[in-house]
Amino acid sequence: MKNKIYSTDNFLLIKKNFLILSLFFIAANLSSSDENLAFFGPMDVFDLEWATDPRVSPDGETIVYVRKSNDIMKDRERSNLWQISIDGSDHRPLYSGEKTIRSPRWSPNGKKLAYISNDTGSQQIHVRWMDNGDTAVITQLQDSPSYLSWSPDGKWLAFTMDVKSETELIAEPRDKPEGANWAKGPITVTTTRYQWDGQGIMEPAYSHIFIVPADGGSAKQLTYGDFNHFGSLTWTPDSQKILFSAHRSENWELVSDEANIYSVDIASNNLVQITNEVGAERSPSISPNGKMIAYSFEERRPLAYTPDQIVIMDINGDNKSILTKELDGDADNIQWSDDNRSIYFSYDERGIRKVGQVTLDGKIENAINGLGGTSLGRPYLSGSYHRSAESIAFTYGKASRPADVGVLRNGKVKIITELNNDLLNHRKLGNINEIIYKSSFDDQEIQGWYITPPNFDPKKKYPLILEIHGGPHLAYGPQFSAELQIMAASGYIVFYNNYRGSTSYGEDFALLLQYKYSSSEDFADHMSGIDALINKGFIDESNLFIAGGSAGGIATAYAIGLTDRFNAAVAAKPVINWLSKTLTADSMVGQIYHQFPGPPWENLEHYWKRSPLSLVGNVTTPTMLLTGEDDRRTPISETEQFYQALRLKGVDSAMIRLPETSHGIASRPSRLITKVDHILAWFEKYKADENN
Repeated sequence: MKNKIYSTDNFLLIKKNFLILSLFFIAANLSSSDENLAFFGPMDVFDLEWATDPRVSPDGETIVYVRKSNDIMKDRERSNLWQISIDGSDHRPLYSGEKTIRSPRWSPNGKKLAYISNDTGSQQIHVRWMDNGDTAVITQLQDSPSYLSWSPDGKWLAFTMDVKSETELIAEPRDKPEGANWAKGPITVTTTRYQWDGQGIMEPAYSHIFIVPADGGSAKQLTYGDFNHFGSLTWTPDSQKILFSAHRSENWELVSDEANIYSVDIASNNLVQITNEVGAERSPSISPNGKMIAYSFEERRPLAYTPDQIVIMDINGDNKSILTKELDGDADNIQWSDDNRSIYFSYDERGIRKVGQVTLDGKIENAINGLGGTSLGRPYLSGSYHRSAESIAFTYGKASRPADVGVLRNGKVKIITELNNDLLNHRKLGNINEIIYKSSFDDQEIQGWYITPPNFDPKKKYPLILEIHGGPHLAYGPQFSAELQIMAASGYIVFYNNYRGSTSYGEDFALLLQYKYSSSEDFADHMSGIDALINKGFIDESNLFIAGGSAGGIATAYAIGLTDRFNAAVAAKPVINWLSKTLTADSMVGQIYHQFPGPPWENLEHYWKRSPLSLVGNVTTPTMLLTGEDDRRTPISETEQFYQALRLKGVDSAMIRLPETSHGIASRPSRLITKVDHILAWFEKYKADENN
């Protein structure tokens, strides 16, 4: 047979047809494989990874970040340290092991990296030489350090640490006979702020500022007194003074949202107060040229929400000016530009966390969208950023992935890690869809989202779970959520919203619940969203469920006192009786001042009206309560009150008590799984037969 001779045109035609055929088979295989993908399941939680605290080197070329994962054997988060070039190359671990690392901080010349680790058995400051990887433990501290900060000359590291204070005993203990086995001695409490969720009853201790030589040595305490001193810590350019915030007044324990900016001289310990506004001045940051100070300011007022604003002033405290007057919300994480002409900050807008830039004359521009992905369980707004040498690194989150590392450089954004593709490329997730609707209470616009089950068919009808966020002055967004994805994978439409009182919609919206949480008003926001989804035609009206945690648990317990539309409810760590909660929880001072018109003994009727317990006589919905036994934010006594009331009424109910667990009931991986397992099992128990 003669050899065929192909012209260039014929060759290109054959090549084109082959390419089309190849793409067809690839698409067919992808479609086929997509149909066969496993759904995201509870045990997948142990295989997730996410980035936090990215830090750009002084030359802007390298990023160090904390890479988190879940240890299935120890049931704990593991935090390792990774490095990656600004272009996404040279991605490698600096430390990858069983110990935890946090707060990586570059030295001013970029040759060293300081961080905090428990590698030696306790939380200590370490320094790593970046050229050869040598590492030294430079402290022997008795408590855990925070707010790590290098001096500009690279000679010192500043940090804060708690220092215990002695408690004066009411009665001296008696001497017991040698060998006698007496009961443990009493615990004497004489301070107002004596407990904290996750720590329990605390020995009196106060946060103070220390410095330690960057090459190691003895730590020197710079501040004293029975007051707390907070970061961020910022140094003057000459490395002689440190600026911080504190409230150093005799009645500080009884005051909420009050703090001033101070400086302390590292040689003499001389303390100077720089600001004295009524309100909280926090997080000072000195401009690169050393001429100005930027800080966060929150006006002190008895309201549940007050936005944090950015203020600048001269280094001596003169010529104060608010830069973010035009921003309707909080401005956080202040970072100066290198040219001293503008300030970067993070802010939330309509369920999205962003990075903004404000000039010294108050002109605001958006720089980055899409910070997030560091709140693994539920889709809270989260994420952080850091800038250096005109490069910005940030945690990038989206609906289908926890946080990766993103970079903004030369005006272009690039996502330079793919931490979960090894798992989530092989899982089919529920899709997140936005829904905007009007509340039946007053036509207020409400933004929400709903997750459809994998393999969703809009012609079918699905059971619905309403999941309510905490706060209430927080916000959800279209972010990856392990808990809600597990619910969707179990065949539910999962609906969540940013009801009135949520942040990221401005001050007026956040204050719509002032003195009325929970109430029929936020209840209307939730129910209107459910009705809007029912109108879409794919919700099974006979299978509606409700769940929420903390403030969401309050809203859940309140809702079932107003309606019997839900088949079953799960109220996680709720407040049931505001009269008892405010006088037993760790948040009493701030909560009474900001959320109520006065103390409970002067406002009994108001406190009772806000309490779900006031509506318990109406409840017929089967209800499960889920709370940590060591919770001091919403004490388990709240859960016990509601449970016992429900049992007395003959309502189907269950109380799930989580031992050795505080308010963050999903803070350990197995607890997150247990939480969702119990919610789904409870709902399945009361699901109506779709054939009836």
